[in-house]
Amino acid sequence: MPEVSSQPYPVARTSFHTVHADGVDVFYREAGRADAPVVLLLHGFPSSSHMYRELIPRLASRYRVIAPDLPGFGFTVVPEARNYTYTFDSLAKTIGAFVDALKLTKYAIYVFDYGAPVGFRLAIAHPERITGIISQNGNAYEEGLSDAWNPIQKYWEAPTAENRAALEQFLTLDATRWQYTHGVANPEQVVPESYTLDAALLDRPGIKEIQLDIFLNYASNVALYPTFQKYFRDSQPPLLAIWGKNDPFFLPAGAEAYRRDIPKATVTLLDTGHFALETHVDEIATAIFNLLQ
Repeated sequence: MPEVSSQPYPVARTSFHTVHADGVDVFYREAGRADAPVVLLLHGFPSSSHMYRELIPRLASRYRVIAPDLPGFGFTVVPEARNYTYTFDSLAKTIGAFVDALKLTKYAIYVFDYGAPVGFRLAIAHPERITGIISQNGNAYEEGLSDAWNPIQKYWEAPTAENRAALEQFLTLDATRWQYTHGVANPEQVVPESYTLDAALLDRPGIKEIQLDIFLNYASNVALYPTFQKYFRDSQPPLLAIWGKNDPFFLPAGAEAYRRDIPKATVTLLDTGHFALETHVDEIATAIFNLLQ
């Protein structure tokens, strides 16, 4: 009887690390050859690098793939003595320090949700470093914002205790599960540990207040949209906007808008929701290979 290999297919093993950058202990996942082209994966709310668990080994066959947890998310630890201010400028400063600590001088960015304004801040600070952009439901245009943003926009306009308290509805297990399953044809495709882990991490002491601070500061990203768009026009990076078209927060119009500033951008709409990797990881990986080949 022929011997059966215990490892019939080459699968890249993901490793887990922490590096001190900007006074923060940044947790990150990594896979792929050390000398391969780099892809930096930046997650969004309310997730962490865990959202990339299926994409990382697929991309690692060709790339060095690095996925950090933003401060306030996942397993990144911000020492209390750091007196950290949770703004998008601060998140980008920390990830910029993380990139420097790893000595990354050229990389593509995969940006999702909150990861988009963080990644675009990195890009406008060092456009020469960016080899490509994959925006998966990562918005940079006002027409991409849906009505689901209304309670948050109300908080921007009037940052009262009442308006702040109203946003706690977004920080529950039910709300997190809904973000993962809304717009998904078969919600049973979404593994329960995804939203369960996110909700458990949100429930740690102090984290919900941090998230409410970040909700308020998201207005700074909308103010920077024209700056991001100028970067797109000036630098013309290879760009793939690949979108779960049923996303309740970021509309397909936000994906299509990239072509206004980068005419050669590829726009792909998938029949799924906000967390498109939960249902379409193979399609997304293939599209990334086609962009960065």
